[in-house]
Amino acid sequence: MTTNDERAVSEVLARYVRATDRRDGAAQGALFAEDGIVEILTRTGPDSYERVGEPVIGSAGVAHAVEHFMAPHPPGGTSHHVTADHIVVVEGDDARLSAQFVVFEVRATPRPADGWPEGVLGVQGTVRPTESGYYESRLRRVGDAWRIVHHRVLLDMPIALPAA
Repeated sequence: MTTNDERAVSEVLARYVRATDRRDGAAQGALFAEDGIVEILTRTGPDSYERVGEPVIGSAGVAHAVEHFMAPHPPGGTSHHVTADHIVVVEGDDARLSAQFVVFEVRATPRPADGWPEGVLGVQGTVRPTESGYYESRLRRVGDAWRIVHHRVLLDMPIALPAA
């Protein structure tokens, strides 16, 4: 294990959250091994979770899910995933990554057609936290790159999904 490996593993998560924020399925899918799995779970107790829906399988499956099942941002809107407290363990060509996350919803106030009223200064809009939890991931070195082989999103709150 080297510090460079730890940094490279952490960078995979940084690229994952940026692709999520941009709703870029191709970029996110490229971070996964061909047989990679994503599971979403919600907290049911202090140390217990239950899976929501079926796992997403494969890099192509991840790309498809991002492009077809994530709501697009509204005009003037985006999101920012912030991760912290990364714990990275590298053992040869395998790695584990655990990190906390908070998602912030960003909504810009549209600029009025006739300009901002006199006296209005600074950034206009709102930022509010909307999600939190943990990412628990296993990665494998494939060639010279790290790829996610199992990614668990452990949400602190329940998630509503459309009826099947």
